[in-house]
This record gives sequence, structure tokens and C-alpha cells, in this order.
Amino acid sequence: MLESLVNPKRVEKGSWKMFFIGMLYASLSLLLVKWFFSKDIVLSQYSGILVVTFSVMFSLPFMYYIIKKEELEDEQVVGFLSVWKIHKDAIFALMWLFIGLIIAFSFWHIVLGDSNLFNAQIETYCRINSPGNSFGCIEKYSIAETAKGTANTVTKSIRFLSIIENNVYVMIFTLFLSLIFGAGAIFILTWNASVISTAINIFTQYSIKEIPLGVLRYMIHGFPEIAAYFITALAGGIFGVGVLRNGIHGKRFIHVLENVVILLFIALIILVIAALIEVYFTPLLF
Repeated sequence: MLESLVNPKRVEKGSWKMFFIGMLYASLSLLLVKWFFSKDIVLSQYSGILVVTFSVMFSLPFMYYIIKKEELEDEQVVGFLSVWKIHKDAIFALMWLFIGLIIAFSFWHIVLGDSNLFNAQIETYCRINSPGNSFGCIEKYSIAETAKGTANTVTKSIRFLSIIENNVYVMIFTLFLSLIFGAGAIFILTWNASVISTAINIFTQYSIKEIPLGVLRYMIHGFPEIAAYFITALAGGIFGVGVLRNGIHGKRFIHVLENVVILLFIALIILVIAALIEVYFTPLLF
């Protein structure tokens, strides 16, 4: 019923509407997991994954619709600027969806006061930033102290290359996932949204008033980085649908392939810019 009430076609003329849809889907996901699975001895251990799973299920109709629509438009354009122009509205729509997910995840995580809802995300975050048990990470973790410690032991150039390596790995994984199942890349992107919301809450010490500051802290470099992943997911989905529609022979296949390569090139350039911002600019502000 929900997919009928929230029709993907209704947001064609306003990509910003996806922000509220993202908030709706994330809110419903958290509340469903809280109400129906939090008291289950077994399933409660996988609450973090269940939250992401429900969000993905809600988002799939939009992702599928966008990919189908963009593939049809993709066949009509040629050239770098034309490819970007024809797909930018879809990218912005997906970015609004992503930001909506982050805000709602952060808000409800604090309001519900149940760290178990993001148990997998907290463990992932702590394994990266503060090895040890998750509870110690939540109580003692200081983003400022950790950033300073990293700066003393690791040069910025090494950190930059490490970030690029990780981001390209995620980009490749997103591409293959979207090739296998056009809308499937929404899983890894929703997972990233949940991990970022966890990082925001730890950074703000679980303060609702500080959520905007936390969003700013992580989205200065996170916005272009996630945009690159969405472009990659869109490219993979377009290629998959294009092959099914036109086969691998003829001018249409070459045309689709050229546009997919252009999108991937744009995504790679944006990833490099995002890494530069994360290493050299964001630490100056926070």
C-alpha cells in the first residue's frame, strides 16, 4: 500500500521531495524494527541490518523507476555536458533521499534511546576509529583527539591515498551490485547513510540540537563522495537496462557504453575531490 501512496512519478517535478520521502522511509524502518524485533532474542542482535533492509525495501520502487527513466533518456544524448545535464536531476533526487535517511536515522536513534538499533553500524564505526568494545567507543570517543592522533602518525598524503583506495573499492562494488540488480546498489548506499548517522551521533554526543553541526561535519566531504556512488549506481543500472533493451551489438550499445564511461569518469573525479576535501579542508574546520 505504501508504494501506491508514495508514487515515484509524483516527485519528478521536485527532487527535493525525496528528502521527506527518505525521512519517512528511515523513520518507518526504525519504528518497525523497534516495535516488532527489539524484544526478539535472536533478531534483535541483527537490528542494525534489519533497519537497513526495511529502508532498502521501501526505496526500491524509486530506485527502479529512476533507473528505467534515466536509461530511456540516456539513449537520446551524446557528449560529456549532455550526459551530465540529462542525469543531474536523478542524482540530486537520490542525494535528497540520502540526506533524508541520515537526518531521520540520527533523530530517531537519539529519541528512541536504543543503541541496539544500530548495533552493526556502531561496531563498524568503532572497528575503524576506536578498536575495542562498542560501549567504550561511544563513551570515550573524541573526534578531535582521534583526528590529531592520526595527523601525528600518518602523513596527509598517505591518508589521502588510503581514502582514495577505499572509495574506489566501494565505487567498484557499487558498480557490480548495480549491474547484477539495477536497483540493488541502494543497499550499500543506505548502509553508508546509517553508518554516517551513527558517526554524527557519536560526534555530537547524542544531542538532537547538534545534529545539524554533525551533518555539516560529515557531509562537507560526504556529499560529493556519496554523489559519486549514486552516479556509479546509476551508470551500472543504465548499462544493465541498456544491454537488455538493445543487446550488445549495434550503435545503441556503443552509445550507452560511451555514456556509462562518461558517468564513471565524472564519479571518479568527484571521489578525488571529496578525498582532498576530507584530508585537507575538513580538519581545518573541526
